[in-house]
Amino acid sequence: QVQLVESGGGLVQAGGSLRLSCAASGLTFSWYTMGWFRQAPGKEREFVAGISRIAGNTYYADSVKGRFTIARSNAKSSLYLQMNTLKPDDTAVYYCAASVATIPGPGNMDYWGKGTLVTVSS
Repeated sequence: QVQLVESGGGLVQAGGSLRLSCAASGLTFSWYTMGWFRQAPGKEREFVAGISRIAGNTYYADSVKGRFTIARSNAKSSLYLQMNTLKPDDTAVYYCAASVATIPGPGNMDYWGKGTLVTVSS
């Protein structure tokens, strides 16, 4: 059974930082492209960042480029998202997801975690 478990969310002031983690089990982690997505209240789920199977390529939404960094450890079957200079608009539930596709997107992820809440206060 595939499980993706996010952690690291919480309440932070604007300008602060958080590091999200995602622990994967039940799948061969290195076979999957990984991504972070988020969903704010009343909004659709959106792509945040993605990383290729061997971390050779990374992808970012324009809204987080230069502030967020995605990374993975295939040895630890883990995915990370370092979030710096956080803004109130970054408030959302953040989801980890895995895909056999080459480029991650909201419509082509095969497995999803349950999410972790990030709240950025102004």
